[in-house]
Amino acid sequence: MNIELRELQHHDIQDLIHYWTKSDPDYLKSLGVDLQKLPPEEGFKGMLEQQIQLPYSEKQNYALIVIFEGVSIGHVNINEIQFGDTAKMHLHLWKDESRRGGIGERMIQLALPLFFEKFELKKLICEPFAENVAPNKTLKKVGFKFIKRYTTVPGSINFEQEVNQWEFSIEG
Repeated sequence: MNIELRELQHHDIQDLIHYWTKSDPDYLKSLGVDLQKLPPEEGFKGMLEQQIQLPYSEKQNYALIVIFEGVSIGHVNINEIQFGDTAKMHLHLWKDESRRGGIGERMIQLALPLFFEKFELKKLICEPFAENVAPNKTLKKVGFKFIKRYTTVPGSINFEQEVNQWEFSIEG
């Protein structure tokens, strides 16, 4: 499987924004997204442009673009970064035809060493919507440890929901 990752670049920003603003609303809801909380395109753009410029130690968001057979098909990112300690990971494949083929598993395997190295992390947390089967299954496959299921608002664009909390640490 010919998958590569590269850091988000300015020319990727519009594709990433379109994922959030042009995806089917029912699909976004299945991820736990509250459509009313999505920022306008300019808000997304400004935040992403700013984060590209910051040194790793100051970033609060960091995205890697997933490239399959030469085409950008998704992103895996971290936010709520506490440099030298923890961050929260999110994974997104932009088109339905890219999902359910093992790409998610491979993109996480490629991203983990980069996240841990660049941000000197001890632990990575991922909290997908409990009802979203695919990421929960994938996280288990790649070695994340299930911690708990609980109700929360997991991010700034989410509605209150049950999530499964998964952790990956360099200690195992």
